[in-house]
Amino acid sequence: MPNSSPANNDLLEIIHAFAKGYNRALTGIPDVSDLPHRLHGFAFEGAAMSCALLDTITMSGNRRLRALEESTRGSYVHLIHVGAGWAMARLRRTRWQGVAHPMLRWLAWDGWGFHQAYFHPRRVFHDHWIERGARGATRPIRDQGAGRALWFRTGSDPRLIARLIEEFPEHRRSDLWAGIGLAAAYTGLSRPMDELLAAGAGHRAHLAQGAAFAAKAHVLSGHVPPGSARDIEVLTGVAPDLAAEWTDRALARVPRADSPLDYERWRAEIRGTYERHAGGVLR
Repeated sequence: MPNSSPANNDLLEIIHAFAKGYNRALTGIPDVSDLPHRLHGFAFEGAAMSCALLDTITMSGNRRLRALEESTRGSYVHLIHVGAGWAMARLRRTRWQGVAHPMLRWLAWDGWGFHQAYFHPRRVFHDHWIERGARGATRPIRDQGAGRALWFRTGSDPRLIARLIEEFPEHRRSDLWAGIGLAAAYTGLSRPMDELLAAGAGHRAHLAQGAAFAAKAHVLSGHVPPGSARDIEVLTGVAPDLAAEWTDRALARVPRADSPLDYERWRAEIRGTYERHAGGVLR
């Protein structure tokens, strides 16, 4: 990636924020107030990975993770579950109960997928490898996380993203695009979204679902960065507050959270909301 690119510089800033959160959590609840607000989520994601690793090594249950979640008053609960997924992948653990709403614990598999794709990019993006622990019902969630990692690994280049995803088996492509939508909307980088929409033609609902997840995470934190607000609206067709509300309404239509299939139903309900909106407004 060329270092002179503003988008790539932003991506490096995000990676550094993750590392700061990880390192600071090694000695207690991290203070991230010195970071720009738009980077807090990434710092807490890194902190969650650190806490989950320490909790496992010291056999203390989820004590540190729960303390981290409580310290943020639930404002970064999505990122904390994703960060725990990084630790799951590192430790090769496939079972985790989460620290908050039971549905959100499945987000750990998103973090798992990001970890695997970020540290094993050739195996994931060229060999299309799926580790044994994620070959069942959690595979779509894992692939959403791998899609998020692809956004970073390609320097957010839509044409390269599309080329790499096109090489995957057809049944896996939409989940990867959902991860792209989530990463693009959450980071809110300066690259025009029309390039991404063109590259992801045929996967608009999955891009929108990922962007709606990003909207909910930002709205819950109390701050939606201008770049993210812009990209969320482009990818979903609505303002961040309404896109976040889509995720809440969809969740209310899924009465259980016992399995990854319930999580997939949640995602499908969000896509259905987007498609109904797009059918009457965008098309």
